[in-house]
Amino acid sequence: MTTLASGTDTLTRDALTVLQPGFPGTTAPDWLLRRLGEGLASVGLFGRNIASPDQLSSLTAQLRSERDDVLVAIDEEGGDVTRLEARTGSSFPGNHALGAVDDVNLTREVAHELGRRLAECGVNLNWAPSADVNSNPSNPVIGVRSFGADPELVARHTAAYVTGLQSAGVAACTKHFPGHGDTAVDSHHALPRIDADSPVLERRELLPFRAAIAAGSRAVMSAHILVPTLDPDRPATLSLSILTDLLRGRLGYDGLIVTDGMEMQAIAATYGIERGSVLAIAAGADAICVGGGLADDETVRRLRDALVGAVRSGELPEERLAEAAERVRGLAQWTASGAAAASEAEADARTGSASAGSVTRVDIGLVAARRALTVTGADDFTPLTEPPYVALLTPVANIAVGDETPWGVAAELAHRLPGTETAGFAGEDAGGAVLKAAGTRRIVVVVRDEHRHPWMAATLDTLLAARPDTVVVEMGVPQAPPRGALHIATHGAARVCGHAAAEVIAGT
Repeated sequence: MTTLASGTDTLTRDALTVLQPGFPGTTAPDWLLRRLGEGLASVGLFGRNIASPDQLSSLTAQLRSERDDVLVAIDEEGGDVTRLEARTGSSFPGNHALGAVDDVNLTREVAHELGRRLAECGVNLNWAPSADVNSNPSNPVIGVRSFGADPELVARHTAAYVTGLQSAGVAACTKHFPGHGDTAVDSHHALPRIDADSPVLERRELLPFRAAIAAGSRAVMSAHILVPTLDPDRPATLSLSILTDLLRGRLGYDGLIVTDGMEMQAIAATYGIERGSVLAIAAGADAICVGGGLADDETVRRLRDALVGAVRSGELPEERLAEAAERVRGLAQWTASGAAAASEAEADARTGSASAGSVTRVDIGLVAARRALTVTGADDFTPLTEPPYVALLTPVANIAVGDETPWGVAAELAHRLPGTETAGFAGEDAGGAVLKAAGTRRIVVVVRDEHRHPWMAATLDTLLAARPDTVVVEMGVPQAPPRGALHIATHGAARVCGHAAAEVIAGT
């Protein structure tokens, strides 16, 4: 087992144990390895840390050479939010596509294969799935990350995802408790507020989390949202009423509670990350996620010292911090045993015979993406045989999704129809600019949440008035009425969603 550095007292070790920091680069910096020796028990991975599966495997091996029971966490939802394939786009459709299919066995298979790939690279904790019910179509941060707007649908797919992921030996972290779906504000930028009453919260927000707990979700992530019905003063991440009384008490959850990123403005701009971290642990959280934006040793030191100082001043009970640290260690022990069990199951599966027509590991994501398509106008549509002009109407990406991951259908169409050209457009003059750039070529316009962006809807008006044969691909939440010579709703912008749409457009 790991040998901790001598001279590190129990209090300091516990303070480090509850942190889940990020770091820059594709190899572990010296300061991170040193902190692992002093008691740090978890690290968080983001797109900046991953260049390839082989590199990721080397990185996790480097971490485990310093601490063999380290929790290596990642924000890998599949679909629009991918870190494993941030440079190419995900091989798996996201939650909204899976919810559109509404086949819990498919959701379980997709989650298992995603978990298998993570485990193969040494990742053992995934900050997923999102159990948020996307009841507000204008939600700027959840959208296609949700299985849908129906609480019962979200509940059954959340449970299936948890089961599939954990069957691969990777701990699920169901988020964002008590539910981020009915917000009109992105908590990366400000503090959202949900004013629903208790009966609504019970039958809508809480239903998927009950399902996740029943399915054995090893971790739950808190949301930086204010829910006055539950706590009029503090956001969920800092609320004793929400984390301890509700989640632990009424819902009976006994696994790890992880905070959402503490550098998000909903916390950082109102409490600060040090004060916020102390309040979160005091409220019942067990692990502090930080590192999406702040990823350095100074951040780790600041949070460690804030927790130690709060215990010494009497503000934070030492036994609460010790309990939190013990839950982190307990999850680390589960991942070790879970990985071993998953490895045995994989070996058994390889020696057994595959059932007729079973889906291979390689194409399960594409199969799901194809099944998720909603196509309008196909009966009168003749597949394209000449290279089109693909206009990508690009909204500002939310921070969770990021702007580094490619999306759309242009690359996939170019494989089928060489000579396909593409460009991105935005703003009130986008329609005229697309028409000018396309010339006489057939237009394929790709949108993302047309219903949330008036300029996007106006652009489609312009294009369809001038070119009624325009093909429209909606890669967000399909709320606007379908229009165009062919309309394809993919229910997400993952690479495989673009692949599936291109097959319909090109007839291949």
